[in-house]
Amino acid sequence: MDNCLESKRVLITGGLGFIGSNLARRLVELGASVTLVDSLIPEYGGNLFNIRGLESKVRVNISDVRDEHSMKYLVQGQDYLFNLAGQTSHLDSMRDPYTDLEINCRAQLSILEACRNCNPAVKVIFASTRQIYGKPERLPVDEAHLLRPVDVNGINKMAGEWYHILYNNVYGIRACALRLTNTYGPRMRVKDARQTFLGVWIRLLLQGQPFEIWDGNQRRDFCYVEDAIDAFLLAAIKNEADGQVFNVGGDSVVSLKELGNMLTRIHGRGEYVLREFPPERKRIDIGDYYADYRRIESVLGWKPRVSLAEGLQEALAYYQNNLSQYI
Repeated sequence: MDNCLESKRVLITGGLGFIGSNLARRLVELGASVTLVDSLIPEYGGNLFNIRGLESKVRVNISDVRDEHSMKYLVQGQDYLFNLAGQTSHLDSMRDPYTDLEINCRAQLSILEACRNCNPAVKVIFASTRQIYGKPERLPVDEAHLLRPVDVNGINKMAGEWYHILYNNVYGIRACALRLTNTYGPRMRVKDARQTFLGVWIRLLLQGQPFEIWDGNQRRDFCYVEDAIDAFLLAAIKNEADGQVFNVGGDSVVSLKELGNMLTRIHGRGEYVLREFPPERKRIDIGDYYADYRRIESVLGWKPRVSLAEGLQEALAYYQNNLSQYI
């Protein structure tokens, strides 16, 4: 991987966000020429602090992926496009479905049209989500599982994913999709639960406040952000990924109550409160979920390397030093 991306031109949509900024750091280390696109709309997770120390090594374009004219310009000459921009809040998608449709569906189509018309040689890696599976019929969930999202966000992400596969199959725009499980680590959003509840837990823990666990018996897997980045890079450089979808899972499965205990144990203090699910959340909860990632392991050679305990320790250490930049 080290030499494959050297001097390559790379565009990251959502580049000032959680995964995008961590991906940018790795790409700069690998010698790539990196351009970050981000709207910096407050609700969507972009944060200039995420590229602190990297400012002179990347280009930043403050633009919205819904702006077709900007995207036509930005995709030109790029070797790779990591398409990470999106509206991630499940609850927001139910309260404001039209905005979710614009960002997670229509904008994805216009990005692909920009690629088709202005740079058909680009390779596109799309950040999809385990949310599109809905409530699992069987565990662990493999890529052949029925897709039946339980919220507007999942439906639009599913459409966005399949636009990418369609453009691969029909127009030859090399594209693949990674269905991410709960991704966590440094630079994730912690001010609210728009990206992940785990960020809120960490913020409250560091502020000396109890965090809430709803129900607590649901089982989940969690993928450390550096492991997720490994998957994105492998999907980019390997031709076997073209036209494919892959689950990206975690190294272990824990209940949310076990996760809360692990987090407070690593931190050395803190407490949580068990609550009933709020009704508006319960309606779109999927219950237990953990991924079967054997397909990406066999095709691309990926598997998670960072244990949940190690990843939580890294995340806690990062926010102990930088929490004020995220709240």
